[in-house]
Amino acid sequence: RRIQSLEEWVGTPLFERSKRGVTLTKAGEVFTDQLPELIHSLYTLKSDTLEAAGNKQPSLVFSATHALSFSFVPHLLKQSDKIAKFGSFRLLSDSLNACEKMMRQGDSQFLLCHHHPHMHLNLNKNNFMSIRLGFDTLIPFSKPDSETLKPLWNINNKIQFPYLSFSSQSGLGRIIANTASINRITHNINVAFVADLAATLLAMVRSGDGVAWIPQSLARQDIEAKTIVTAAEKESNLWVPIEIRLY
Repeated sequence: RRIQSLEEWVGTPLFERSKRGVTLTKAGEVFTDQLPELIHSLYTLKSDTLEAAGNKQPSLVFSATHALSFSFVPHLLKQSDKIAKFGSFRLLSDSLNACEKMMRQGDSQFLLCHHHPHMHLNLNKNNFMSIRLGFDTLIPFSKPDSETLKPLWNINNKIQFPYLSFSSQSGLGRIIANTASINRITHNINVAFVADLAATLLAMVRSGDGVAWIPQSLARQDIEAKTIVTAAEKESNLWVPIEIRLY
């Protein structure tokens, strides 16, 4: 009903409906291509209006995925005193899906996230630029055996193991879902648990509940404490190099 009302307001059909499904018309493609800019302008207008009314919002708003909020943002703030010169600062930590939405709506000026060439980012490349701030690695981890200190599950051996997976809302989940070497290992494995947060999966690995791919930056303290160990050798192609990018 809302879509029909929108089409009536625009004055032309935006969607072509058939038994096979719903697709955009030519007019719909033009409309949706320019819609993000319109939404961004509206939210910018909202922010300017609130500021004029004396309800000034923080001058600098960062959105960041949960994993990088823990592992990278504190380091970034310590290393760069230039950020403080912008005035008040606010960090919004959420899933990548939610962070992308904040960027499109103008609720955030910057987005910090992990990136891999095979992942799809829901931001128009023509409207958002990015720079690489660092590197990270997605590594499969397991709890070690208390006596041998070897992983409870060595997935190099292609054994069955409890797979602790990221949800589709997670950016890391997108990267893993599009990495062929991981898919070859996990496609016949039953998923034991699904979560949005890397910190949740890390805690479950630490407790011995299964194997999960965790960013090395987030797992560093556990690696040093030997509460977790790698579940595959580096040469196995199951370690995935990724970037840390700021949009």
